Amino acid sequence: MAGLDTSPAPAPSRSTPEAALSTSRVALVGNPNTGKTSLFNALTGLRAKTANFPGSTVDIRRGRLDLESGSAELIDLPGLYSLDALSPEEALAASVLRGEAGTEPAPDAVLVVIDATHIERNLYLASEVVDLQLQTIVALNMIDSASAARITIEVERLAGHLGCPVVAVSSRTGSGLADLRLAVDSQLAAGAPQQDHVSCTAGCTGCHFAARYDWAELVATECVETPDGQGHRTATIDRFLVNPFGGIIAFLAVMVGLFYLIFSLADVPMTMVDEGFAVVAGAVDSAFPSADMHPAAWFFGAASFSLAVFWLAYRAAGIRWSAKSGAAAAVASVVVGMMPADDLNSLLVDGVIAGVGGVVIFLPQICILFFFISLLEQSGYLARGAFVMERLMRLVGLPGKAFVPMISAHACAIPGIMAARVIEDWRDRLVTILVLPLLTCSARLPVYSMVAALLFSGSPLYAALVFVGSYVLGIAAALFSAFCLKMTILKGEAVPLVIELPPYRMPNFRNALTTVIERAGVFLRQAGSVILLISVILWGLATYPSLPENEMPEELATQLEAVRDGQVVELPGEVQQEILQAKLAHSYAGRLGRLFEPVFEPLGFDWRINVGVISSFAAREVVVSTLAIMYGIGEDGGEDEETLVETLRRQKRPDGTPTFSVKTGLSLLVFFVLAMQCLPTQAVTKRETGSWKWAVLQLVYMTILAYVGALIVYQGCTAFGVG
Repeated sequence: MAGLDTSPAPAPSRSTPEAALSTSRVALVGNPNTGKTSLFNALTGLRAKTANFPGSTVDIRRGRLDLESGSAELIDLPGLYSLDALSPEEALAASVLRGEAGTEPAPDAVLVVIDATHIERNLYLASEVVDLQLQTIVALNMIDSASAARITIEVERLAGHLGCPVVAVSSRTGSGLADLRLAVDSQLAAGAPQQDHVSCTAGCTGCHFAARYDWAELVATECVETPDGQGHRTATIDRFLVNPFGGIIAFLAVMVGLFYLIFSLADVPMTMVDEGFAVVAGAVDSAFPSADMHPAAWFFGAASFSLAVFWLAYRAAGIRWSAKSGAAAAVASVVVGMMPADDLNSLLVDGVIAGVGGVVIFLPQICILFFFISLLEQSGYLARGAFVMERLMRLVGLPGKAFVPMISAHACAIPGIMAARVIEDWRDRLVTILVLPLLTCSARLPVYSMVAALLFSGSPLYAALVFVGSYVLGIAAALFSAFCLKMTILKGEAVPLVIELPPYRMPNFRNALTTVIERAGVFLRQAGSVILLISVILWGLATYPSLPENEMPEELATQLEAVRDGQVVELPGEVQQEILQAKLAHSYAGRLGRLFEPVFEPLGFDWRINVGVISSFAAREVVVSTLAIMYGIGEDGGEDEETLVETLRRQKRPDGTPTFSVKTGLSLLVFFVLAMQCLPTQAVTKRETGSWKWAVLQLVYMTILAYVGALIVYQGCTAFGVG
């Protein structure tokens, strides 16, 4: 017996020439819940890179596997139960193994991960991989858990049945990893396997699936000795956690706890990020070169700085220098060199730094979310939570696993959309991604707070109802939209949940941290570049065209002239804000506000509110500071809720009626509950779906939904005489 023997069993002899390890590729495959990702992390450390597989939206992780004879590329394929794939992820993994994945040739070797505590159910896939006639190594993972459960495994006998090396390992403790590397090294050096393999289904005239399962049962019976009572603890816990009533209570408790942690733990790092970027912006502003420099020196310095920024950005995003990328950088740098000093200063501070800050501020929530989801997944609970919620979610055409992203989206839609990867079926995942931004995220809270204080500052009860009603409206809209999508363009019932409930295990914190670091890097590199570009474009819309001094109101022009003549050292703050108002009204953003005034007038919005709505499509919380600027309070005034509310209450329309009446406030609230006003979310939707068409659909249908909802509220209030 070899229950505790972790040495590799000998492989059948090979006679083909030695392979070049420097170019060797090893595919890592296995059933879900076998610890495959943990083993990948243990073998590669943090040297892995995650990217979409060419022509798909499926993430593939690649890392360097150090061996005695050199190094090989280890490719972590999506988990699958059989080569007869059901999901796009499984189909991709199977096609790579068969060498049918287009530009991705068949691997030089395959490392199959088997759960040592459930060998029989894993042998089906292992036998299919061996039948592909590829160099195969089996990693008997979680051998420490098998030993703790007093499971005895005859490793050499198992290797004989499979016809390939079998190595007992533990990705948690690191036991057997050195032997596994030696086995992989040996198989790669042996070259192609001999063509003498006999499939376990050979000679079968009936059902090949049944024959393979029968073989797996026979091998497990001969090679594995399992004590009576295995799984009793798991079954006892599951009596409560998967119970139709107790399971829902437990799941809601876990999700509320996760929701609370995302909000509470992320608050301090998000504040630090925000303050850190404010310090950087202040330092750049104060250290900015004087506008009195010689034009040639200014052009050379500004253009060189721009090229350096492009070099850093390309390197961070993994973009290679080519004729197109180099030309784009050169043209942009020439434009930067020709910009006036004040405009370039504003571009850096208000465009680039503010844009990057708008990306990074989401990072703490994303890291906390993926850390705890990884712990829940490793512990075995996440699969049970999906199982419990399946019946409820299927009523609107969503799978049970959609509940986890929906909870996450109440903190921020971006990590919620990224968390939708737990949904295997592509159609179900797509529907979930399309409706997640309807759920109230933390960025909407400043808007809710402003409207609640504006309408019901003297009634805490009504103000509280504004918040509760907004959350309920968002949830109802998301469920209704999911139902409509599944009845129209994405027809079909949610795929029934067939899921393996893994045993409960103690999660590995190292693996969770590795997942966090990897996901954070992917988010910053891929989504960040798009978000930064959008921020710069919006800065241009709010800055240009510049307001000529001869078109400025006479009183403001006189005060500016007094400053130039030295009669006044500095303009009062309110005058500076009036000048900023005038410039913003003259900009393309201000002109768009007036252009769309007929469109939004039925909702009760004037042109200044329209500017806030348009600017908020970059990030919805921007509307508070934009309205503060448009009504002459200043951006800092947007942080003082009392000052902002009192000023907004004093605003009048040309006919003398209040600009922010009850019906206008409610209309504005409904619009912000339902509208897609977060371009970072759009960028992540494009990344997760692999196409801008779904991001555009998301933007269009949510905008229409918001407009119709706000129209019904405003016109309904008007019809019933509500102020």
